[in-house]
Amino acid sequence: MNFLRSLVQKIAGKPVDWDELEESLIRSDIGVQMTMRIITALQERAASTRITSNDVVEVARDEIARVLPIAPAPIRPLPAGPKVMLIVGVNGTGKTTSTAKLAHYLKRRRHTVLLAAADTFRAAAIEQLGVWAERVGVEMIRGQYNADPAALCYDAFEAAERQDVEFLLCDTAGRLHTKSNLMAELDKVKRSIAKRDAKAPHETLLVVDATTGSNALSQAREFDQAVGLTGLIVTKLDGSGKGGVVIAIQDELGIPTRFVGTGEKLEDLAPFDGRDFIANMV
Repeated sequence: MNFLRSLVQKIAGKPVDWDELEESLIRSDIGVQMTMRIITALQERAASTRITSNDVVEVARDEIARVLPIAPAPIRPLPAGPKVMLIVGVNGTGKTTSTAKLAHYLKRRRHTVLLAAADTFRAAAIEQLGVWAERVGVEMIRGQYNADPAALCYDAFEAAERQDVEFLLCDTAGRLHTKSNLMAELDKVKRSIAKRDAKAPHETLLVVDATTGSNALSQAREFDQAVGLTGLIVTKLDGSGKGGVVIAIQDELGIPTRFVGTGEKLEDLAPFDGRDFIANMV
C-alpha cells in the first residue's frame, strides 16, 4: 500500500516543485480533488516555513483522514430473513474468489451463508464457485449454463428463506462497466430480488483490483450509477504500491472500502482499517 513512497523519495532533500508534486500526487491515484486539497494545504504551510517531504506526508495523512472512514460499517444479519449481498465487478478482478472469501469470513463468525452462482455465462465460473463452496463448507445454488441470473437469484432467495440462512451472497457475472446492456441486466437481478424483499439487495459490493489504479474509479462510478453501491472489496492491495484509488472513490463518490484482499488464501480477506491504511501510505 506504499503508494506515496516513490513521491517522498523523489522530493526528499530538495525544494518543492509544485507542478511535479501535483503530477506525482495525481499519479498515485488519490484523485484530483484530494490532490488539490493537499497542494492547497501545503502551499499555506509554505508561506511560513520551508516544505519538506515530512510535511508532504503529514499533510497528506491529515487530509486523507478527513474523508476516509476509520472503520467500515460492520456486516450484520437482519432481524428476520436473509441479508442479500450482490457481488459485482468487471472480469479479472477476483470477484468469484472474493465472494468465497467473504462467505468464509462470515462463516468463521458463526453466521449461516448460502452462495448463488449467478455468473451463468461462464460454465467455468459456476464450477469455480462450486469448488470454493465445498472448501468453505456452505451450500450453493446453481443453474444451467446461460440460465437467467435474475431468476436464479430469485430462487436462491427463496431457498435462503426456507433454510433460515442469514446471508445470501450472489456472485454475478463479470461485465465491462461501459456495456449498458450488461449493466441493465444487473438492474434486472436487483429488481428480481426486490420482489421477495423490497429492501434487497441489502448490500451491493464492487470488487476492484488495486493495481488498475484510476480505472477502478471509472468502474465504481459506472456501477454506482447503474445499480447503487454500498461498498468496495479491494483486491491485490498487498505490496502493489497502489491503493490510492481507495481514497479517490471515497472522496469523489462517497463509496467506502468495506473489505481488502491481501492474498490468495481463504483467510486473506479483512475489514478495511483506515488507521492502518493511512499509516502505511509511505
